[in-house]
Amino acid sequence: MARIQKDLSQEQLAEAVGVTRQTIGLIEAGNYNPTIRLCIAICKELGTTLNDIFWEE
Repeated sequence: MARIQKDLSQEQLAEAVGVTRQTIGLIEAGNYNPTIRLCIAICKELGTTLNDIFWEE
């Protein structure tokens, strides 16, 4: 998982992108459909792409 590889907690990532820790937890669990704007912010913070984080094969 990219967040863990960057050594970020859910709280740290949430603060960096302007959401709650609960939101990050829900996204990671697949129980929340984030906006494209939030997806892009998460990818920028993690230094990765939308495909790497959000594309399911």
